[in-house]
Amino acid sequence: MRHFITVKDMGNLNDALAKAKYAKENPYADVELGRNKTMLLIFFNSSLRTRLSTQKAAMNLGMNVIVLDINQGAWKLETERGVVMDSDKPEHILEAIPVMASYCDIIGVRSFAKFESKADDYNEKILNQFIELSGKPVISMEAATRHPLQSFADLITINEYKKVERPKVVLSWAPHPKALPQAVPNSFVEWMVAAGYEVVVTHPEGYELDPEFTKGATIEYNQDKAFEGADFIYGKNWSAYSDPNYGKVLCSDRSWTIDQRKMDLTNNGYFMHCLPVRRNMIVTDEVIESANSLVIPEAANRVVSAQTVIKEILSGLK
Repeated sequence: MRHFITVKDMGNLNDALAKAKYAKENPYADVELGRNKTMLLIFFNSSLRTRLSTQKAAMNLGMNVIVLDINQGAWKLETERGVVMDSDKPEHILEAIPVMASYCDIIGVRSFAKFESKADDYNEKILNQFIELSGKPVISMEAATRHPLQSFADLITINEYKKVERPKVVLSWAPHPKALPQAVPNSFVEWMVAAGYEVVVTHPEGYELDPEFTKGATIEYNQDKAFEGADFIYGKNWSAYSDPNYGKVLCSDRSWTIDQRKMDLTNNGYFMHCLPVRRNMIVTDEVIESANSLVIPEAANRVVSAQTVIKEILSGLK
């Protein structure tokens, strides 16, 4: 593995899950692998789980870790080529990336969709500049269109808790006061379909995701019907994808909040969410605090997914 951007980079998912199981059971077995190697984690956006889990994973492998928050303590970066740099951005990303790359062996990048240009977002303008200009392996710590470390952790969690070989997994839209990117839902569906699960996506009309990510999944506009017999419910908000409403909030219908009545429609299903979660908007207190809530073990598995990925990349370094 050179870069980690999509589910395809992970290769065979059964093999990946076996490697993740080994990492979870033997977190310090490969501490020599990263000795005298440095991982640089670059954040264009806020983070709690991604920052801590990826840093912990790299340290478990013996790596030195540098964390850079672009918006706090670093020069603001200009990302457009050909502009006259007379604003508040004194450094260009075209110089910044190769400079940062000279200080490390692996780069992790977190850069959300900006909703200014759908083309820029879905072409992964920022992430791809790091891949093209750094000359180093790049791990997506959530980009404009995908969050692969989260989705791998979700897969690990479902594999640990599933009671049938091919569970029914439902991604459900839920209300949120802000416009959120489609990265987590895109990535989640992509990974669950690749795993061979029965995947259902439910949301109000107008919230259809990019069809490239929902191939192999069933779209159901009736939330109750979608929940029937489900083994896992993954709650998440996202903004509209389709033009002319890209990046907009079209609906704030609280009837889509995931509550116990809806969970009772499932096959004693588990509730999942990537966190942070807006309680009593996305999900009720009763559901997220129930015995069937997996949000904490799911978050803990973020270390496992990151460590598995970093180990694969380290193993390929010369």
